[in-house]
Amino acid sequence: MLAKRIIPCLDIKDGRTVKGVNFVDLRDAGDPVELAEIYSREGADELVFLDISATEQKRKTLADLVYRVAEKVNIPFTVGGGISSVEDVDVLLHNGADKVSINSSAVKNPQLINDLVAKFGSQCIVVAIDAKQIDGEWIVHLVGGKVPTERKLFEWAKEVEERGAGEILFTSMDNDGTKDGFANEALARLSTELNIPIIASGGAGNKQHFSDTFIDGKADAALAASVFHFKEIGIQELKQELQGNGIPVRI
Repeated sequence: MLAKRIIPCLDIKDGRTVKGVNFVDLRDAGDPVELAEIYSREGADELVFLDISATEQKRKTLADLVYRVAEKVNIPFTVGGGISSVEDVDVLLHNGADKVSINSSAVKNPQLINDLVAKFGSQCIVVAIDAKQIDGEWIVHLVGGKVPTERKLFEWAKEVEERGAGEILFTSMDNDGTKDGFANEALARLSTELNIPIIASGGAGNKQHFSDTFIDGKADAALAASVFHFKEIGIQELKQELQGNGIPVRI
């Protein structure tokens, strides 16, 4: 079995790391470059940077942030937010990003996934999907969770895979920031129905939640923000507990 990955997520707004609950009520969590360096040193497997204001404000993710992060870390990192073209991705990868994450732009223009995969390869194209349950159905949302669509989670995830994306980052908006655990039932279905890695996001509150999402949710990686930013969980202690539970991780 492949090692499970632990991925701190840094939501970026106006150049600072922020964290909210259910995608709102944001509070400052520190300088993203400093946090990235700390996580790299502490044993994170990867990092994800999401400029959560980029799409909403119709501006591009700042390439200089990517460059500064690349100078400080020696682990793979993914960048997302406001990416809508081959040119956008080209700039970010040239500045040091290992992967890019697309969300709203992929739903609006699914062909973008094919175009990016053709140009850069599946391995560096992650499609992020934010969804919440409405009348018992998982509905995909855009623009930082503000705009519901007619897309349904599992159908869209399957199309994303068919178009060549290398990974899916699934965030449950219902669980985000609640610290009540990941949406493991939905994650398990995604992992069962698809053949590409699924990153779990939304709901981490304690070390047991990570074990649960790897075992019950069948996730390939688990992403979290506040529990790492505010030092509620240490990455090494988390990995040691996972290892003790029989879950393969890189120590």
